Amino acid sequence: MSRRTEIRDQRLRRQRRSRAIILLVVIGVALLITAFLIAQNNRPIGAILTPEPRSYAQTDGSSIGDPNAPVKMVNYSDYQCPYCRRFHEETFPLILKDYIETGKVYFTYRNFTVVGGGGAGGESFNAAKASVCAAEQGKFYELHDMLFANQTGENIGDFTERRLYAMADLVGLQAEAFDQCFKSGATSDVVNGDKAAGVQAGVNSTPSFDINGTLFLGAQPYGEFQKAIDAALAAAP
Repeated sequence: MSRRTEIRDQRLRRQRRSRAIILLVVIGVALLITAFLIAQNNRPIGAILTPEPRSYAQTDGSSIGDPNAPVKMVNYSDYQCPYCRRFHEETFPLILKDYIETGKVYFTYRNFTVVGGGGAGGESFNAAKASVCAAEQGKFYELHDMLFANQTGENIGDFTERRLYAMADLVGLQAEAFDQCFKSGATSDVVNGDKAAGVQAGVNSTPSFDINGTLFLGAQPYGEFQKAIDAALAAAP
């Protein structure tokens, strides 16, 4: 065997070894990723709190109350926002009782996803999509209440897709329709459209409220909401 042939054979053996090592590394990484995904899918979703049911009259999608009410109130909110949850738990029931159920206010919830950037794939965005899908089946406020009841922090797994699907099941949503809706690009468009409407209204934080065209910011005490709503009622034609 000539020296040139020997060098060529050595080079070919080194190339084959390098390719074999690269292949083993690729296979190893693929196995690790597969194992991680299996572990994630098999991980318990954790306990889901079921809130005490509220009675909602005249619901239409994410709106509630008399559509001919003199005051239109739009709530821009994020299901991971702690102040949004405070409004939902402390102030919203009073507005519901004093103004919505009495025909004075027509209330609409709109998603304004901001926590963790609020972008597609995040927990805020996915929770918003789930609520849109619940609205399609006439159960927006049932899931809306459950989402806030299960908020414990920001981007810590409260609203993973598996938990959202479990919540949808608990409130009685039809599983196949929910799945199709949740995966639809049109649903993401609705969430993005809500946020665009908020930006146009001047919203840059949550919770924010548009009360007959006047922006009202923050989870303020109920008395402040009363003043704002009563002023809107007084000015309404």
